[in-house]
Amino acid sequence: MYKMNSCNEISSEAECTKSLQAVRDALYVINGKWKLPIIICLMHNKRRFKEMQRQITGITAKMLSQELKELEMNELVKRSVFDTIPVSVEYEITEYAHSLHKVIQELHIWGENHRKHILKSMKA
Repeated sequence: MYKMNSCNEISSEAECTKSLQAVRDALYVINGKWKLPIIICLMHNKRRFKEMQRQITGITAKMLSQELKELEMNELVKRSVFDTIPVSVEYEITEYAHSLHKVIQELHIWGENHRKHILKSMKA
């Protein structure tokens, strides 16, 4: 495996294009302000819609609904409808979504380090 700092370091233009396309594909699926927070919320437990809306500060019902539909379409979230009165719906991440666990961990670490870096440079 090669370390990619820029496309100039990759041996060919085709490899660069392939690498960039893979990253674009990944970002297309998890892009936006809300998808990763939804996935993180569901990594800990199944949740009902209102539970998620309360836990993910600032998300509107319309946006949560839209993002859940897209995550379900990309097989990252499973929606279960229960025949109760009133009908109840639960959301959970799929087994496939667990493949994002390492990515989310690395983003968490990078985010903490970046915050420290910025705060340190602001004090200087």
